[in-house]
Amino acid sequence: MTVLSVREKLAILSDAAKYDASCASSGSAKRDSLRSGGIGSTEGSGICHSYAPDGRCISLLKILLTNFCIYDCSYCINRSSSNVRRARFSVEEVVKLTMDFYRRNYIEGLFLSSGVIRSPDDTMGEMVEVARRLRIEEKFGGYIHLKTIPEASAELIEKAGLYADRLSINVELPTDEGVKKLAPEKKPETIRLSMAKLRCKIEEKGEPTLQSRKRERFAPGGQSTQMIVGADRTSDDGILRASARLYGSYHLRRVYYSAFSPIPDSSSALPLQKPPLMREHRLYQADWLMRFYGFSQPEILAGSNDGMLDLAIDPKLAWALRNRGRFPVDVNRAEREALLRVPGLGTKVIDRIIETRRHRRLRLEDVGRLCHSVAKVRPFIIAEGWSPGALTDKAGLRQVITRSCEQLSLF
Repeated sequence: MTVLSVREKLAILSDAAKYDASCASSGSAKRDSLRSGGIGSTEGSGICHSYAPDGRCISLLKILLTNFCIYDCSYCINRSSSNVRRARFSVEEVVKLTMDFYRRNYIEGLFLSSGVIRSPDDTMGEMVEVARRLRIEEKFGGYIHLKTIPEASAELIEKAGLYADRLSINVELPTDEGVKKLAPEKKPETIRLSMAKLRCKIEEKGEPTLQSRKRERFAPGGQSTQMIVGADRTSDDGILRASARLYGSYHLRRVYYSAFSPIPDSSSALPLQKPPLMREHRLYQADWLMRFYGFSQPEILAGSNDGMLDLAIDPKLAWALRNRGRFPVDVNRAEREALLRVPGLGTKVIDRIIETRRHRRLRLEDVGRLCHSVAKVRPFIIAEGWSPGALTDKAGLRQVITRSCEQLSLF
């Protein structure tokens, strides 16, 4: 077997890690090495960036410990039957890379995932050892996210939570049927049990102790999960239903959607779906509506014929066009909940509208200065000196809005 250099391993395993989402560094406890000693921080002047071999700009050193794997999941490029080039880091190599990259100001932290080698416990043990050495031996205070393995022992998961800022367990696919069909070696019930145990541990450690009256440090960034979309025929409505259950059951910080694209060497007849990246983008937007805009899961796609999100327009605009009787909304009088339903108005814009109208009445041009584009907003609001009249119910309103919001070509 050819011995690979660290540089070659980095090229292979950083590229392999691009299929793993869940790499946001939000939600962690604040640490500053200037006050506590050591090196690294989760706050300060922003996130530094590194570049993967394909040119993607990433803020964390995002790698796999190895892309060898004992599992043969149909949708995974690193499945055991795939002919991809394989590599494996040692614990020492990952620790050294992280510290070297951080000292050069390339990265702000580490996102570490892995294929499963030998056994879940063997693999998880090496990942925990990476985090332990960074925290204890290197005094590294930067962000660490570990993608944990459901079948690993509870003891290892608990150790991981002591050193990592965030832990995540992949739910894999939206439905149990999908997991059983495309990843038969994995058990949906095991995944759910692991997520439930992790939630309980986070909540347990979040309670102040009787002795110190302080909370124990355990994965302060919480847990998240990743869901492959497009590998089976689950509709967007089914995917959002699954996400709503996950948020409710496990108090997740985030569900990450990863668009499945057919693998060139795949011998399995997985279905071709709508443009995968745009579908992924619309799912994130719909997820945002559930988390921050007060939308319930059923109403996002209520009235849709096929249970799929419209790829041409964002989910909030699609909902508004199906529910025109809820509009127009008076920006000078409406409650915040009603304003959150207006296409084109984000949460920060709405907060500024509410603050401004305490002092004076807003005109359409005032709203236009606050938001990115007044074209999407205009048909759905009333402002001082402005009423959309029959525009809200106009038959061709969708085309009017999409044309006015269309981005001009650079060339």
